[in-house]
Amino acid sequence: MTPSVLVAGETLVDFLPNSTDSLAAVDSFDRRPGGAPANVAVRLTQLDCESWFWTRVGPDPFGDFLVETLDDHGVPMRFVERDPEAKTTLAFVSQDADGDAAYTFYRDGTADTRLRAGTVPDEALAEVELVAVGGVALASDPSRNAVRDLCERAQASDCTVCFDPNARPELWRHADFATEVGAVLGDCDVVFATPSDLREAGIEGEDADALATAVRERGPHTVFLTLGGEGSVAVAGEGAPWGPARASHDGYDVSVVDTTGAGDAFTAGVLASLARGRTDLARTLAFGNAVAAGSTTSTGAMGSLSDVEELFDRDGH
Repeated sequence: MTPSVLVAGETLVDFLPNSTDSLAAVDSFDRRPGGAPANVAVRLTQLDCESWFWTRVGPDPFGDFLVETLDDHGVPMRFVERDPEAKTTLAFVSQDADGDAAYTFYRDGTADTRLRAGTVPDEALAEVELVAVGGVALASDPSRNAVRDLCERAQASDCTVCFDPNARPELWRHADFATEVGAVLGDCDVVFATPSDLREAGIEGEDADALATAVRERGPHTVFLTLGGEGSVAVAGEGAPWGPARASHDGYDVSVVDTTGAGDAFTAGVLASLARGRTDLARTLAFGNAVAAGSTTSTGAMGSLSDVEELFDRDGH
């Protein structure tokens, strides 16, 4: 079966500390596969929505670990590249002053910064319905150029182009986040973001609806905003498969074990819903929330999902 979704972007190794101390005081870490696009690709396979994943890892043992992990999860290897010269990206995770995750990246010249334009041929784009890209790849060339090229050619192939800005300020030493995000918004149809992602990109609004409207004015027809404990909002305009519409969802009540990657699971849920042809915005949003909730019931961003369909149906959907 030909995948209906192509996901593009980084896969890397996250090192999670065994304590909440500063990184200087941590004495051991757990190694986990990571990278938002990788998390999305894996979640799609868990939802029986096969996806191609275009990424690039090094020839080192960390690259071996990531390739084996993706393969074990059933992600097709067609566009999973091994760079013969560059190392695999690493990220060390800690907590900032607000208790949120903070990342220290080792990513200068690493494999996922070296995606090359044209690697995904036009013939492959003609076979997929959805193309989803992440914002981290925009922080460095040649990956920046490669992702922008992919978005432009996907638009020309009538794919629905989806974009997650995924603001990581510590990566943007050599380019301007707002400029690069603005350039991609003109070539995409659907945006997944948090309010903080958008504000980092220079997009302002007093509330979720105002932020979504500001994004849609730049090109996309639909914006999905995740609001943490307050649930999520989706706003669509002309050209969207569900027509002009607005929906909100408060989320699902589950026994939370780990919230790592919940936003990526939400994205995967919406993409899977789109791939299945769901044209009701409220149901699409609810399914994304169900997948996000299901992802929090086990450890890790690629852990097992609870019965998402049962959770989705439980609340009257």
